[in-house]
Amino acid sequence: MSPTLDLQALARIRSLEWRAKSIMEGLWRGLHRSPYHGFSVEFSEYRSYVQGDDPRYIDWKVLARSDRTFIKKFEDETNLRCQLVVDHSRSMGFGSGPMTKADYAATLAATMALFFMQQGDAVGVTTFGQTLQDHIPARNRPGHLRRLMLELEKPAPTGGTSLDLSVQQLADLLRKRGLICLISDLLAPVEMLERQLALLGAMGHDLVLFHVMDRAEIDFRFDKAAHFRDVETGTERFIDPASAREVYLNRLNGHRDQIRRACERQGIDYRWTPTDMPMEQVLFDFLSNRIRPKGGPARR
Repeated sequence: MSPTLDLQALARIRSLEWRAKSIMEGLWRGLHRSPYHGFSVEFSEYRSYVQGDDPRYIDWKVLARSDRTFIKKFEDETNLRCQLVVDHSRSMGFGSGPMTKADYAATLAATMALFFMQQGDAVGVTTFGQTLQDHIPARNRPGHLRRLMLELEKPAPTGGTSLDLSVQQLADLLRKRGLICLISDLLAPVEMLERQLALLGAMGHDLVLFHVMDRAEIDFRFDKAAHFRDVETGTERFIDPASAREVYLNRLNGHRDQIRRACERQGIDYRWTPTDMPMEQVLFDFLSNRIRPKGGPARR
């Protein structure tokens, strides 16, 4: 599918909510043109209309988009709650393109919140750094989407990353099973990360990891020797990119492969998400992986 806006144009939209709506327009077009058109989405909070249902509860927005008639479920009837967990550590402030990793993560989370809530899903947002910072439980009620947008628009405070502590705190908060979407650069030891994610999986949560990294980090696009500073610890090192590139890329690719294999072992949906990838494509691939034909097997 082709994006409606390139990242340069998208970054110029200052309102996070309008940015998400712009992405949604391209996403809906892609879904409707895809082979999955007419398939049901596993995590939607509505059911197909049957004769005798009260027409007051028809979701007219979904009918207009998909030509299919659904009845909205109330929040206490739903089996799904989606918690968007967004990394607010200092390393997310890096960016070599029109968006930093933090901007990209916030926009991705905002678009997912808009999509889910338009379907009637209950959505919440949690931000973390060294500890959990803010937590908004999953809801679907008037004014809730705006509250989520305001939370995602907050600038990330300074600090490092402590995924082990943050995930443990999250497990204490999320007692009801649901979908957890973690959006992070995952700069943490893989063994610790796997243990904590396994804890959430053991509680019955469905986990998705969006591994967000900047293109300059992925390709090590630096030409001149310079002092490089760790934005989380403040440590500085003088590095010659020509001699360090091979070692760096081997370690980065090894770290990524370890995360991917850990996710495979734990049944977690791993999503490699460079910040130069169009967000419509990221979401289209994610949603296409989670829809099925009527009567077909659901995919975790």
